Amino acid sequence: MLDTVINGFSMVYTFIYDNLFVINIFLALLIVFFQRRSPQTVWTWLLILFFIPILGFVLYLLIGTDYRKSRMFKAKEIEGDIKYAARRQAENVFRKRLRLANPEMARFKSLILYNLEATQAVLTDNNDVRIYLDGHEKFQALIDEMEAAKRYIHFQYYIIRNDALWKRIEEVLVRKAKQGVEVRILFDSMGCRTMKTKDWMRMEKVGIKVAEFFPALLGKLQVRFNYRNHRKIVVIDGRIGFIGGFNVGMEYLGLNKKFGYWRDTHLCIEGAAVTSLAVRFVLDWNHAAKEDLFLEDRLFEIPSFVRRGRDPVQIITSGPDTQLQVVHDNFLKMIYAAKERIYLQTPYLIPDDSILDALKIASLSGVDVRIMIPDKPDHPFVYWATYSYLGELVATGAKCYVYNNGFLHAKVLTVDGMVGTVGTTNMDIRSFRLNFEVNAVIYSERTVQRLDQAFENDITKCTRVTRKVYDQRGLYIRFKEQFSRLFSPLM
Repeated sequence: MLDTVINGFSMVYTFIYDNLFVINIFLALLIVFFQRRSPQTVWTWLLILFFIPILGFVLYLLIGTDYRKSRMFKAKEIEGDIKYAARRQAENVFRKRLRLANPEMARFKSLILYNLEATQAVLTDNNDVRIYLDGHEKFQALIDEMEAAKRYIHFQYYIIRNDALWKRIEEVLVRKAKQGVEVRILFDSMGCRTMKTKDWMRMEKVGIKVAEFFPALLGKLQVRFNYRNHRKIVVIDGRIGFIGGFNVGMEYLGLNKKFGYWRDTHLCIEGAAVTSLAVRFVLDWNHAAKEDLFLEDRLFEIPSFVRRGRDPVQIITSGPDTQLQVVHDNFLKMIYAAKERIYLQTPYLIPDDSILDALKIASLSGVDVRIMIPDKPDHPFVYWATYSYLGELVATGAKCYVYNNGFLHAKVLTVDGMVGTVGTTNMDIRSFRLNFEVNAVIYSERTVQRLDQAFENDITKCTRVTRKVYDQRGLYIRFKEQFSRLFSPLM
């Protein structure tokens, strides 16, 4: 039996080796003519196939194939109230009847309209937005809000670690489920690969419903590195919503020796924008669980709000299930709208040409462009590609910083202290094109200036990368930058 298996593998290997040239030609034709990709991505794959043909062939199967994404990710579009409200708001923008509390916000009406047209992102103006920069504060707030749940808790994270933090959260979820609160947990198969089947079964036994996004094959075999659900959404009773960068794990409390203190940004929103988060969760749940929660009207009842906020917010989403790169386009429009300053925090800086050019143009045009990245890598290739792009921006006069007080994981962009976006989207090509992401766009001076203040406080814990500092980097760092940047279209 063993000899038969070995002979089988040997025959497959011999076939691939003998026909490698033909296979490479076939894949090259597939990449160039049958899949719509950016020229940079095409050339990257062609180089990989040419220089490392066998390994390149395997890598292409794992992370390069399209998987007929247009069929796999068909999401049910929402009819009724949400699309009607989006159309009405779009008409008001066109007819200049949309009123914003701050008249200066009028120059961002094109951004509001784009989000209405591209993704039915209704603008709501009655939101109270709380900002959490520290993991201890964020998770305590999350636990407190879940303890107060009366009807349902919808819980979605990219990464969930089976550690002490999760035990605290699980205890609350189990207790609420036993009290009759509907609890649903949606997790990404790759991000939660350290969790075991028995962990999910334990929760299902007490009535918690669990769904897995893109399950692994044979339990743990991950063949889809692309199209991961990177969203972090919690919706409680349709009244409270959480969105941002923190995943669930002890490292996000700053308790990992490798990373130290974990600096991130997360939002807790109370107001009508939570309905948009609720819809987004249900869309993802329906795909993963193969059921239709839109039939449950009670999940979308508008509750009364304790805090009476005044922040206008749009919830935008992006992913391989859409034709448009909505979050990417928001970044681009915000950068081009800047007149005074742009503050950007991101763990990964691998922009495409359009955003890189926009940042350069803004910097060269006198806009105060400030960019902050971590000073340590969690993914080495990604980090050194990031550092190479940082060097380009330094050369145009942008003020660039590396954060020295632990690991910076915040994903925040603000413009002129008036408009900002916070969410799950990194400033990289993978987030723009290959992952499922969600962001909140906030049109509020009060809240955006709090984000700016946090950025300015972080600068005191940073080292600035000046042109002189960047030019003094060693030959080994230059090599790592250039080598890593070759693969940036795939990161």
